[in-house]
Amino acid sequence: MRAPTFTQGSPRLLRSGGTALLAGILALAGVLAAPTGVAAAVQDAVQDTAFVLNTFSFLIWGALVMWMCAGFTMLESGSVRSKNASVICLKNIGLYSIAGLTYYIVGYGLMYTDVGGGIIGALDWFYGPSADEAALLGGNEGAAAAVVENGYAVTSDWFFQMVFVATTASIVSGALAERVNLWAFFVFTAILTAFIYPVVGAWTWGQGWLHELGFTDFAGSTIVHSTGGWAALAGALVVGPRWGKFRKDGSVKLTPPSNIPAVTLGVFILWLGWFGFNGGSQLALGSAADAVGMSNVLVNTNLAAAAGVITAILVSKPILGRTDLFAGLNGAIAGLVAITAGPNILDGRWAIVIGAVGALVCTLGLKVLERYRIDDVVGAVPAHLFAGVWGTLAASIAAGAEFVPQLIGVVSVGAFVFVVSFIVWTVLEKTMGVRVSRNVEEIGQDSAELGIDAYPEFVLMVDPDDGGDFRDPD
Repeated sequence: MRAPTFTQGSPRLLRSGGTALLAGILALAGVLAAPTGVAAAVQDAVQDTAFVLNTFSFLIWGALVMWMCAGFTMLESGSVRSKNASVICLKNIGLYSIAGLTYYIVGYGLMYTDVGGGIIGALDWFYGPSADEAALLGGNEGAAAAVVENGYAVTSDWFFQMVFVATTASIVSGALAERVNLWAFFVFTAILTAFIYPVVGAWTWGQGWLHELGFTDFAGSTIVHSTGGWAALAGALVVGPRWGKFRKDGSVKLTPPSNIPAVTLGVFILWLGWFGFNGGSQLALGSAADAVGMSNVLVNTNLAAAAGVITAILVSKPILGRTDLFAGLNGAIAGLVAITAGPNILDGRWAIVIGAVGALVCTLGLKVLERYRIDDVVGAVPAHLFAGVWGTLAASIAAGAEFVPQLIGVVSVGAFVFVVSFIVWTVLEKTMGVRVSRNVEEIGQDSAELGIDAYPEFVLMVDPDDGGDFRDPD
């Protein structure tokens, strides 16, 4: 198989300047060394070094993004009631595995193969090493030059992008916790990672029609996070809220996290993983410019998250009626999501503003969802969808993007993902059912579906506040 071809400006582009780090050495060698072979040897060393650093960057940052799955697992399992924590663990390791398989079998090809300014790529089954790489591994040393010329190992790029797909699916998991049918969720995850996400990626990072229009999204505020948010919103509408969450008198039953330290740990893990998420999206580490750019990206990512936390804590009492820990934790995620579209800005003060506004939008979003009786257990829709939309538009303020293409991208991606996701969830509802029975929901999915409690030493007590759902007959 061949390595993908990229053009300047694509977020999947291996950014130019990959050999600039040692360009001065090459020039000096050309002056001082009479034999031309010395200069050629230096040039080969430059290219080899850039190839190794770029490939290592993809792999190490990708591994860090994969660790975000642990963060989502901790956040979600701690956010739900203890009777549903085991199912959350199974969902998260399952969705990561599904994403890895579907993106390998079909997703990557649809996203990158022969998109050519269109809407979807071609089927390119079982994406793998390029022909030159296969030859090199087979002992053909003559293929080394062609391999190095590509700038990075082909499968290192695939791995880095695959973990982004899994992140999108994790967003859906948390929003629909405590009542979604496990197998319906797995089927939807397969469709999301094999088709829905790759189409969005083809429009943008695959150099499709949105890329041609001028839309830009450095690491995926819209492509990853809003996509997951729109899919989660569609699912929440079809699946419906948990029984007893919204009462007939208009009040909302509080369902506090069962394990607050686990939720907090999960957010810190996500924060750490985001350095790989955004830093790795520099897509190169072979020059001084790449190293400086990556450093700025990491600093801006941290500033936005910190501003998100403080802002959410400050506004939680006037908006939610209490100084809310959960809002503060979601503020960190919202700040991270918001800065993801343009973390490469030079002025870090803008990162603070973007992260702070993202947290404000997220906190207001939590209230809006309650008003419209949309049940989102972990606040995934406000944190990933609402903050993702803001961050994508904010890239036109400080990160050099143009507002109109950004707006078109937000609207078109939102319409496509929401409509297709709503159709898929509805079909699943009509065929296999998308939520567990009320009895299973009351007992807990751990005991009813898995037969294994996350905390077996605890005795499950009936919640006296259960019941009184707005859907119950009078």
